[in-house]
Amino acid sequence: MPARKKKKKGPPKCNQNARTHGFYSKVFDEAEKIDFEIAAGVEGIDDEIALLRVKIKSVLEKDPENINLIMRATNTLAGLVKTNYQITREQRKGLREAIGNVLREVALPLGIGVGAVIKK
Repeated sequence: MPARKKKKKGPPKCNQNARTHGFYSKVFDEAEKIDFEIAAGVEGIDDEIALLRVKIKSVLEKDPENINLIMRATNTLAGLVKTNYQITREQRKGLREAIGNVLREVALPLGIGVGAVIKK
C-alpha cells in the first residue's frame, strides 16, 4: 500500500478566502464581491487609465462647466500615466501641458472658459 502524503494545515496556496470573507467583504453586495474578485486578479493600471479617459470625455460632453472635476480628473490621469510608465518630472510636466492643450482645443470650441484654470 502506497504511503499517504501528509496534509498541510491551512488554506491552499493562492487562496482567496481573505478577499471573499475578509474585512472588506462586509461592505460589498454580491455584485461588488464578484467585481472585487475580478479586479483583484488584474495587474497594472491600464484599465483604470482607459476608464478615466472615457469618464473625462463623458464629463466634457455632459457637464462641460464642471471645470473643477475636469481638472482633478486630468491631474489624476497624469499621475496614473506617470506611475504606469514611470516618467520623469519633466515628462510629467509635458504630459500635463499636452492634456491642457487638448482640453483647450476641445473646450474652447464648445464655449467653455477653461483658460483661467489651465495655465497657458
